[in-house]
Amino acid sequence: MARKNLLQGLMEEAAKNEAAPPSPAPSKAGVGKSTPPKSAITSKDTDQFDPARPRRSTGAIGAVSQSIAQLKSRSVIEIDPFDIKDGGLQDRLDHQEDEHQALMESMREYGQQVPVLVRPHPEEGNSYQIVYGRRRVLALRDLGIPVKALVRDLDDDALVMAQGQENSARRDLTFIEKCNFAYQMREGGYKRKVICDALSIDKTLISRMFSIVDRVGLDVIQVVGSAPGVGRDRWAVLADQMEEIFIDPKQVASAVVTLAGDRPSPERFEAALKACGVGLGSEVKKPPAPRGKTTHITSANGFEIAKALHKESEVVLTLPRTGDDKFGDWLVDQLHDIYQGWVSQSAEDKAE
Repeated sequence: MARKNLLQGLMEEAAKNEAAPPSPAPSKAGVGKSTPPKSAITSKDTDQFDPARPRRSTGAIGAVSQSIAQLKSRSVIEIDPFDIKDGGLQDRLDHQEDEHQALMESMREYGQQVPVLVRPHPEEGNSYQIVYGRRRVLALRDLGIPVKALVRDLDDDALVMAQGQENSARRDLTFIEKCNFAYQMREGGYKRKVICDALSIDKTLISRMFSIVDRVGLDVIQVVGSAPGVGRDRWAVLADQMEEIFIDPKQVASAVVTLAGDRPSPERFEAALKACGVGLGSEVKKPPAPRGKTTHITSANGFEIAKALHKESEVVLTLPRTGDDKFGDWLVDQLHDIYQGWVSQSAEDKAE
């Protein structure tokens, strides 16, 4: 009975604390495209109780506090948009001002219908890092309206995983933007399986995505942009052509700027194709393709592991370097033994 009364008292005390009005949180200036009056912005999250940082206690008090913290973490709070900083990886390649204005108009009329996800900033107190919902935060920042957000205490790995899973479910993220996101994860040291899980795709597709990014190059991807409507097949054509003519991605990027300037992203992609001789225009000359026969070596599941270009004077073997794959390095180390084995086999064949 005494234990029951103790727990009841704790719950009543917790309920009183929940009902008490929170002290106002200090606001912070941030960097945005515009700076609306801060007086129109309020923040309901406080230093008194941070839902993403539950109190650490033991025993009955700790259990009650943690239960309340868990309930809090599943609730939506309002945050000053200037207290939300960048975080995670870049998912979008360009900013569409017309889409931004349309989103602002929708939120001005109907309000924010879907909360964003943030985490407490690991280095700046009373601030947060965005996990997903960047466009909504920017729109609300320009409108001077607080952001409705879910707060989660995530480490760097969990942040990228949550961002990747959100991206994989979004239909408006283009193919090359997903490729760029996967590339950033790979360069950040994430293993192939983690990248596949984050984007909900298999290893074969992720290998093809990496192959396209590695051959096209970030210079071209950045200058072309999101390229809505341009899918994997057409990006693969561009990658194949750039590889076939041995053209420097920086040259292609420069040609895109010259041919397309600030035209829409799909037109900039077409300019990249022209620069490589695909859909050739009169103003662009196609560099001569190398002579010789090309042999493609594939694995059991159909993934290309190497490509051999047979010329009159040499055979050029190309192996893609993707992620933490070490096949190319291993093959170089084994070439001496492979050659010796070939010499021995050739001698035996002649002896027969």
